[in-house]
Amino acid sequence: QVQLVESGGGLVQPGGSLTLSCVASGFTLNYYAIGWFRQAPGKEREGVSCIKRNDGVTYYADSVKGRFTISRDNAKNMVFLQMNNLKPEDPAVYYCATDDGSAEYTSHVGICRFASQGQGTQVTVSS
Repeated sequence: QVQLVESGGGLVQPGGSLTLSCVASGFTLNYYAIGWFRQAPGKEREGVSCIKRNDGVTYYADSVKGRFTISRDNAKNMVFLQMNNLKPEDPAVYYCATDDGSAEYTSHVGICRFASQGQGTQVTVSS
């Protein structure tokens, strides 16, 4: 099973930027895509973005298109989420997650179905 560790969360003013990072490790790094979902208090999980491992095709939630950019470094088993122009509706715990083809998943974005996840990193947007 893959282990995922996120970093990079924090407090930022509206309009500011943050970059989240996630490193994947484990005996079997067998996933088709990796990405991010978020969950704010009292709200359902929302798939944010994902990137396919083989060809780098990316998917984004409509709420973040044009503001967030996902990228990956397959050699280092890392994925990044560059978040620009952060808005008051963006605060949440952001989780790194993988699509390993499991039939059961907890959130999705595009064609990605997230099953495994990390412990999350808090993003706060406040002036």
